[in-house]
This record gives sequence, C-alpha cells and structure tokens, in this order.
Amino acid sequence: MEHESRSARQLWVEDEHARQRMPDPVRTAAVRAMMITSVTLVQAVVAFFCTVSGSWLAFPVTISAVVFTVVATWSVLDVWITRQVWRQRNGVVSEPSSTARPPLRAKRDGGRAEAAPLSEAA
Repeated sequence: MEHESRSARQLWVEDEHARQRMPDPVRTAAVRAMMITSVTLVQAVVAFFCTVSGSWLAFPVTISAVVFTVVATWSVLDVWITRQVWRQRNGVVSEPSSTARPPLRAKRDGGRAEAAPLSEAA
C-alpha cells in the first residue's frame, strides 16, 4: 500500500507561486556584478596573504583590490539602476486600487454637472 502511494506521486511538481524570471538586461547586470564581486573577494584574499607573507606583490595587489572594490560597488548599483529603468520603460502597471479615493477633478466636474440642471430648472 505504501509502495502504491509512492508511485502515484509525481516526481516533479510545479510551484505555482514561483518568482518570475528577471528581465534579460537586469539578469545580465546581475551576472556581471556577481562575477566582479567574486573576483574582488578573491583578490582581497590574495592581498591579505601577500601582506602576511611579506611578498613584494602585497602593495600592487592591495591597490588593485581597492580599485576593484569601487568597481564592484558600481556594478551592484548598476543592477539596481538597470532594474529601475526596465520597470519604468516596460513593466509597471499603474492602476489605482479599489480603495483609492476618486480624483478631486472627478468630484469637482461631477458637482458641476449636477448643479447645472438644478439651476436650469429654477
């Protein structure tokens, strides 16, 4: 009986609430940022070990690690900026919610429309 219940279950079950895939430009920027960040971390470790061992490479590697840290920070900011730009150009649906109040212009125009027939009737 237990064996039958195992075979009845599916091997792969789709998750209906999975996150959507990132847009291509955002994914490209994110991959670039991860690559630059990983190289920066490796370079920082090399700089540390060169400094501890007293190697002549310690100074140049430390300087380049500082430069790469600035570049990595910029690349992470680039992901955020690219995501915001993509949302503004392609994907934001701007609809008021059902609980949003009506615009003041609609109230004002509606009030004028109701007032006009009353003044004509008088």
